[in-house]
Amino acid sequence: QLQLVESGGGLVQPGGSLRLSCAASGFHLNYYSVGWFRQAPGKEREGVSCISLFGGRTNYSDSVKGRFTISRDDAKNTVHLQMNSLKPEDTAVYYCAAKNLCDTIAVDYWGKGTLVTVSS
Repeated sequence: QLQLVESGGGLVQPGGSLRLSCAASGFHLNYYSVGWFRQAPGKEREGVSCISLFGGRTNYSDSVKGRFTISRDDAKNTVHLQMNSLKPEDTAVYYCAAKNLCDTIAVDYWGKGTLVTVSS
């Protein structure tokens, strides 16, 4: 089965850090651009970050720029999102998605999400 599986979510205090992972099964992530999205209750899903197919470009939403870092580990067929200086407003279910280009709206594969809760 072709799928993406997110992991690494959990409960952290404000100012803490988490490292999310997006692992692919049945296909090679190095053939895709990979984006991270998040959705909080009552809010629309928003793009957080994306890394290009060849790894030469990354982008971040204004709300996370300077705090989050996206990276690829091709040997493990995985993309990571390092999240530092977490804020309560970062609380959401985080999803990864594989697609052609970071600017492409259509998504080839979605993960089922991992919950991040930032609270004291």
